[in-house]
Amino acid sequence: MAPEKESNGLDSYTFKLEGPFCDLPETGKESVSSMDEDGNKLAYCVTDAPPWYLCIILGIQHCLTAFGGLIAIPLIVSQGLCLQHDGLTQSHLMSTIFFVSGICTLLQVTFGVRLPILQGGTFTLLAPSMALLSMPEWTCPAWTQNASIVNTSSPDFIDVWQSRMRALQGSIMVGSLLQVLVGFSGLIGLFMRFIGPLTIAPTISLIGLSLFDSAGNSAGNHWGISTMTTALIILFSQYLRHIPIPCLAYNKDKKLHTSQIYVFQILPVLLGITISWTICYILTIYNVLPEEPDKYGYLARTDLKGGVISQASWFTFPYPGQWGVPTVSLAGVVGIFAGVISSMIESVGDYHACARLSGAPPPPKHAINRGIGIEGVGCLLAGAWGTGNGTTSYSENVGALGITKVGSRMVIVASGVLLVIMGIFGKVGAIFTTIPSPVIGGMLMVMFGVIAAAGISNLQYVDMNSSRNIFIFGFSMFTGLVIPNWILKNPNTVATGVVELDQMLRVLLTTSMFVGGFFGFILDNTIPGSRHERGIVAWNKAHEDDSSNTMESGEVYNLPFGLSSHSAASWLRHIPFCPPGIPKSTRECGAGAKSVEPKQSQENPAPAPVIGGVGV
Repeated sequence: MAPEKESNGLDSYTFKLEGPFCDLPETGKESVSSMDEDGNKLAYCVTDAPPWYLCIILGIQHCLTAFGGLIAIPLIVSQGLCLQHDGLTQSHLMSTIFFVSGICTLLQVTFGVRLPILQGGTFTLLAPSMALLSMPEWTCPAWTQNASIVNTSSPDFIDVWQSRMRALQGSIMVGSLLQVLVGFSGLIGLFMRFIGPLTIAPTISLIGLSLFDSAGNSAGNHWGISTMTTALIILFSQYLRHIPIPCLAYNKDKKLHTSQIYVFQILPVLLGITISWTICYILTIYNVLPEEPDKYGYLARTDLKGGVISQASWFTFPYPGQWGVPTVSLAGVVGIFAGVISSMIESVGDYHACARLSGAPPPPKHAINRGIGIEGVGCLLAGAWGTGNGTTSYSENVGALGITKVGSRMVIVASGVLLVIMGIFGKVGAIFTTIPSPVIGGMLMVMFGVIAAAGISNLQYVDMNSSRNIFIFGFSMFTGLVIPNWILKNPNTVATGVVELDQMLRVLLTTSMFVGGFFGFILDNTIPGSRHERGIVAWNKAHEDDSSNTMESGEVYNLPFGLSSHSAASWLRHIPFCPPGIPKSTRECGAGAKSVEPKQSQENPAPAPVIGGVGV
C-alpha cells in the first residue's frame, strides 16, 4: 500500500479532513504516473455514503443534468401525438417520465449494474417512435394543429392522442422484451469477450460527439447566456476547485463546528445552472430579453412556460395503463428493436465510462448482464406507464461524475427518489421546465465534451504507435459521423420495399455510436494484430482478473441484501446475471456511519487492472 499523502489544503479533496482516506484498490506497486496527480482524486468512491444533505444537493445536480433529455423527449413525442396545443397533457407526460425514470434509476443502482448511473428517456427510441407516428394511419388530423379550434377536453381530441399513445406503448413494451432476453440470458456478457478498447473507445466518444448539433441548437438560442453557463461550470470545476469554503457541520464528537468543503468542485454544474437561470429570470423581469417570438434571444426568457405551472396540479399519481390498454403495431415493434440494439451498445459503453469516472473496477460480465436486463425492465415499465419512450443510461450524468469527482451511488439513489417525488408533485416538475434552452445548451457543451474524452481515454490500453490501431480508431470515428449525417440528409435513399426494414435500417444508420462501434468491432476482430497490440491483454486482465472475482469488485457489483452469498453457494451462481463466489470483504470503502464528514479516496492507481476516475 502506498504511504498516505498528507493534504496541504490545495489537493482536490472535497472535504479537508484529518485521518486516513478511503482507499481505492491498488495494483501492488507504487505509481508515479499522471493518474496520481492531485486533480484525479475522487471525493467519494462508488461505495461511499456521503452525508444525507450532500446526497440531496448532489442528487438535485444530477436531476438538473438529466433535465435536457427528460424535458425534450416528451415535448418532441407530443408533436407526433397531436398535443402541440395541450400544455396540460404535456406536463402530465413530463411527470410520468420523471416518475418512471426515478423508479428505473433505483432498480438499476440497487439490482442492476450497481454503478452510479441515472436512468431516463432515450433518444434511440425517439426515432422509431416518430417514424411510427408519421405513418399514414397515425397522421394528425388537420384540426388538431389549429390552436383556435382545438378543444383539448373534448372526447374526440382525447381519443386522437390516446389511441396513438396506446399503439406506441404496446410497441415499446414488446420491443423491450428483446433487451430483457439479451441481458438476463448473458448474451451481452458473451459478446464482451470480443469487445475491446478499439470498440468501446469510438462507441463512448461518439455518444458525446454525435450530440453536438443538439447542444449547438440549444446554446445558439442565446450564445451569451450559454457561454456564461459554460464559463461558470469551467470556472467552478477547473479553476476554483481547490478553494475550500467554510461551512457549518455537526457530529457527535465535535458538535457544531466549521468544516472546509470544496463546494466549487462538487457542485459546479448546479452552481452554473442556478446562476445563469437566475440571471435569465432577472433579464426577463426587466424585459431586457425580447418579448417577440421571432426575435433572437426570446428563448432565454424564463416565462415562456409559465402557463404550465399554473395549470399543473399539485399532486399527480402516474399509474400503468393510465391512457388505456396498450395496442401492438408490428412496424412499431421492429423499429423499437432497432432502437433497443443501439441503446444496449450505448449502455455498455456508459457502464465502462461510469466505472472509470467513479473509481470502480471495470464492470464484470454478470453486472453488465443485470444492467442490460434491468434497462429492458425499465423500458417495459416506461411502456406500461405511458411515457411515450423507454429508458436508458444517461451519458450526461456520466460526464457529471468526471467533473464533480463524486462517484457515490448513494447520490444517484437520492436522484432517483427526487425524480419520483417530482413525478408525484406536478408543480415541482413544472417549475423546472422554465429553465431556458440556452442554459441547458451551455451545460451540454461541457457534459458531452467530457464523455467524448472519457471514451478516448480507453485507448491507454492500446498500442497507438501501431498503424493498424490508428486506422481502426480513425476510420470508426469518421464513419460514425459521416454515415449518420448523410442518411439524415437523404432518408429516402434507404428503400428496400419493406417499410419495417427501412425503419430499422434508418435508425441503425443514423445512430453514430452504433455505426462507429460496429466498424470498430468488425475491424478489430478481423484485421490481424497481436493481443498486446490490440490492448486485449491489459483489457482482459482488467475485466477477468480484477473485475469478476475480487474483493473490491464484490463490494461494487455484488447483489444487495446478502443475495450474493446465497448465489455463490448454490446452482444460482451459474445463472448469467448472478455473481460468482467472491470472498467476503472486511474493508469498508465508505465513510464511518457515525461521521457526517466523509472519508475520501486516495490517489488513483496507474492504468492497470483497476481503473481510477478520470479527471477533466
